[in-house]
Amino acid sequence: MVVALVPLTRIRELDALRGFAVGGIMLVNTWQHTDKKPRVPLDWAIEALFQSRFYPIFSTLFGISFLLFLRGNSRWALLSRLFWLFCFGKIQHAFYEGEVLTDYAFWGAVVLLPVSFLPGGLPVLLLGVVVTAWGLLPQVGGGVMLIPGLFLVGMGLWQLRPSRELLLPGFAATALAAVLLTAAGSSTGNWVVYSVAALAGAAAYSLGLLLVLRPRLSAVLEPLGRMALTNYVSGTAVIVLALPLLNADPTRWSVVALAALTLLLQVLLSRWWLERYKYGPLEWLWRCLTWFRLVPNRLESGRDQNRPLPDPGVP
Repeated sequence: MVVALVPLTRIRELDALRGFAVGGIMLVNTWQHTDKKPRVPLDWAIEALFQSRFYPIFSTLFGISFLLFLRGNSRWALLSRLFWLFCFGKIQHAFYEGEVLTDYAFWGAVVLLPVSFLPGGLPVLLLGVVVTAWGLLPQVGGGVMLIPGLFLVGMGLWQLRPSRELLLPGFAATALAAVLLTAAGSSTGNWVVYSVAALAGAAAYSLGLLLVLRPRLSAVLEPLGRMALTNYVSGTAVIVLALPLLNADPTRWSVVALAALTLLLQVLLSRWWLERYKYGPLEWLWRCLTWFRLVPNRLESGRDQNRPLPDPGVP
């Protein structure tokens, strides 16, 4: 339930949304791995405003990316791509147990690939809503079990391309729902209510970003999104290395400082890298493995006419 109830006519908008999600995930992942005893006001703020609000954006974008990749490639190539994504996840799991790359690769093969044979549009969107609701059931467990449904929601939204006129009312409705459900979840302690509030919050953040997205903001977010795999993996490495220092800070403000500094460096490095290369380091390696050949990466000049559209296959 995220990305947008509007047609994203430019791939750059997807990159900006993906970059926004990268930033939010960096903050939440850093916070999640710290010792939160005793609780401080910052814990309540992150839990109410940010936790579980960003991975749904990633998941919905992955469903869209799936279709974009299939526009010019075979399903065998897609299976190869998912296989190597799974391998990246297994390597990352060696130092970071909370990785989601293996889950994305698994559900991409199990859910998205079969559904890609169905007629697109409303049936896929409705199926996504049903599967997401199933994932919310207490006996199912939520968390990563919401991923397959969100994949399908993204696929269905991209196929339907609702009018951009729904952007503002969609933001108003989802923001109001997020506020009310978050308050209800906090007062009752009901996990399902909190999870629905998080999904509404993810939708509100996505729609709100599209409302305010301007060239300067986009210039900051797009590089993060184009190198999402590289930035996600490197961000988790930073968290693991900094964990002793984070746990030594009872105020938890070091979480915000570390996330902000890491993202600032990632924005600068991503912009520098993409001025010279078509794909980020891990994105390039992923393409080479997918096609079993060396893919040219260096740009011939800053005005290289062979610049690709930003990679739609990065989760």
